[in-house]
Amino acid sequence: MKHVAIRPCADPGAAGRKLIELAKSVDAVQDGRIHIEKINAPFLCTLKASGEEFGAGIRYAVEHGWLMIHEGGTYVKLLA
Repeated sequence: MKHVAIRPCADPGAAGRKLIELAKSVDAVQDGRIHIEKINAPFLCTLKASGEEFGAGIRYAVEHGWLMIHEGGTYVKLLA
């Protein structure tokens, strides 16, 4: 039997909140834009989360009005 470690970002809500936390810690560039790689790299490398967890977190944050993602996926904006 294999024991599986609990993944803190497995829940889309937790992943979304963590992404908002990361986005707030990044200096925004022109017009409040935050390049997606500025939150993607720390989420994947520092938190050891997966790409699926990142995608679920982004969708959750967008659905709840916390983030706006550019249609090309190159940047996000924090919403009030």
